[in-house]
This record gives sequence, C-alpha cells and structure tokens, in this order.
Amino acid sequence: MARKHRLGPAGFAQHVIQRGNNRSICFADESDYIAYAHWLKKFSLQFDVAIHAWVLMTNHVHLLCTPNLDNRGVSAMMQSLGRMYVRYFNHKYNRTGTLWEGRFNSSLVSSEEYLLAVYRYIELNPVRANMVLSPAEYKWSSYRINALGIKSMLCSPHPVYLSLGKTDFRRLKAYRTLFKNDVPQSVIEKIQTSSRKELALGSKKFKHHIEQLTGSTLKNETLGRPASNNRIAKPKYSDAQ
Repeated sequence: MARKHRLGPAGFAQHVIQRGNNRSICFADESDYIAYAHWLKKFSLQFDVAIHAWVLMTNHVHLLCTPNLDNRGVSAMMQSLGRMYVRYFNHKYNRTGTLWEGRFNSSLVSSEEYLLAVYRYIELNPVRANMVLSPAEYKWSSYRINALGIKSMLCSPHPVYLSLGKTDFRRLKAYRTLFKNDVPQSVIEKIQTSSRKELALGSKKFKHHIEQLTGSTLKNETLGRPASNNRIAKPKYSDAQ
C-alpha cells in the first residue's frame, strides 16, 4: 500500500511524534537528551522550522512546530535529525540497526481550535506517564520555557501563545493558568487519533482551507471543533493587572 501523502504547508503548525522501534528506549542517559536537543536546534534552523513545544520521553518524542518556508521543512528536519541521532546512539551503545519505529507521525493543527490544547498535551506527557507530579519537574520539555520564562535558543513562541498576554509576566501567568485543569479526555483522544492516523486536527472550515491551499483531498477527516464544554478558554487580563 502506498504511503499516505504527508501535508505540511508552510505557516501551519504540526504535531509531530517519533517513537522508538517496538517501544524501545531512545534516551538512556542525560547526554542522549542533550545530543538530541542539540541536533533538533541545528536542523530546525537549517530547514527553517519554528519549534514551539516539545517533550523528550524515554522512548518517544513529541514536537509542536511550524515550517516557515518550505512545506517539506518538517520532513527534512526530522529525517536529518533521525539519521544523525541514530548514528550517535548506535555508536555510543555499540548497536546496529534501526532505532525509530518507521517514519514519524504528524498532523496539522488548527491554531484557532487546538493549538494551546496540543501545547498542554505535549508538556503534560510526563505527568500522564506518572513520572512527575507537575510538568515543571520534568527537565526535558518546553514547559519551563513557556510557563516559567526560562530562556531557550530552541523555543520559538507561536503567535497564539504570544497573544496570551501583552507582557512576558502576563503571558507566563496566563499560560500557567491553562495547566490548572487537565486536558479533557475527549480532546486527548482527538489529538491522539489525529496524530496516529495523520489527520488534520480542526474544524471543517480549517480542513477545507487546507484542501484549497494544497489541492489535496483530506479523506476520513472526522475530527472537528472541540465540544463547547471542552474548549480551552484563554485567560483574559485587564491592563491594570
């Protein structure tokens, strides 16, 4: 069966997942996380891909990113990163063969409906895995950058993230407020299904726009706008606060 054509128009956020083959470990010690983050930064710059959020788990990786120019930017970045890291990992641990479970999965994410939910989904991964009680406790994610203001040369804030507040203080406070409640299970299931099946995550209007932009028909796209009681409300702050 032919591979499904991967859509990645420039300027549209993507949720990317890369898993270890047969759920095998991809990061065995701290130096492995450091090496992967280094090459992620290198190739994101090389292929002009903005990285908004990430988490490096023991046996898989989540990224939220946007290609700025080339609609193949994310694919080129992940291919280069994957090859470089596999060579490093195999040499370090005296092993051969594949490390990743086939090609990475990706799904386009509607900024209007789901972007902040995907931010939260990614950075709450260690909490859902019972590795930590708070996302701030996990070192290998973007939470401390997006929520606490830790400086990073890797992280590029998405315009939706920037719209959370007019100042850094308000923006960070608003972002932390989003984490006071868990991502609704219904939204988690939509995010997981869209990434697993490589579906566009958004409303019918969003998907129609992607079809017009790319000239491709999105088949089996049944995921729509979150139910009203599951919408992620953006905290509002007056200028006096």
